[in-house]
Amino acid sequence: MAESPQKNDEETQAVRDVLDRLIGERGLSYAAISQMLGRNQAYIHQFIHRGSPQRLAEHDRRFLAEFLAVDEALLGAGSRGGNKARPSAAAAQSHHMHKSVDNLRTIAKLSVGASAGQGALADAEHAIGQIGFDEDWLRKQGLAKAQLSMISVEGDSMEPTLRDGDDILVAQSSNAHNQSRDGIYVLRMDDTLMVKRLSFAPDGRLSVISDNKVYPSRHGLRREQAHIVGRVVWTGRML
Repeated sequence: MAESPQKNDEETQAVRDVLDRLIGERGLSYAAISQMLGRNQAYIHQFIHRGSPQRLAEHDRRFLAEFLAVDEALLGAGSRGGNKARPSAAAAQSHHMHKSVDNLRTIAKLSVGASAGQGALADAEHAIGQIGFDEDWLRKQGLAKAQLSMISVEGDSMEPTLRDGDDILVAQSSNAHNQSRDGIYVLRMDDTLMVKRLSFAPDGRLSVISDNKVYPSRHGLRREQAHIVGRVVWTGRML
């Protein structure tokens, strides 16, 4: 028996509602998501609010599911016109969507910038917003128990890896092993909060490195000269 137009409309509207909610909870914009897809800036807005196109193209759907760290079924895979053999009942789809959205961990975005240039004092560390990350995705990255916060990069000394204005997810850990691996970290030196690449020597000394070679790096520092706040584990930026 053919599916009714009303049933199909419910399914496509459910997809639009969930995509709208996921974008909002992650603090993203329609225009930025559209540009990442290689579309015009109004593409996602038109899909969500005008129903045009009626369904996401398969490659767009797959990209969004991976980027947002959600099951592709939430974005319409398996519905009528989709390419995966999954149940398409609106009630089951809606239940699955809400289950996934409820599985998000809310992470505070702090009003403090980690300098990637000359340095900025961190004297107003309070939350200015929130962003959601899927718990299953965090678990796969080994971050299930990590204390996480989101801050912004200030300056250009970590270009091209990090740019001025990038949001970075910082995992704080009391585990000394997790803070002794080479990588990008947020640290305090001389009462200044900054983001730099750290390299650890076998004797315990460390190098504080700027990826932008225009800026100086410091080598052979004693561990106590730098207070490590946390490791940078994810970054996002507007396009």
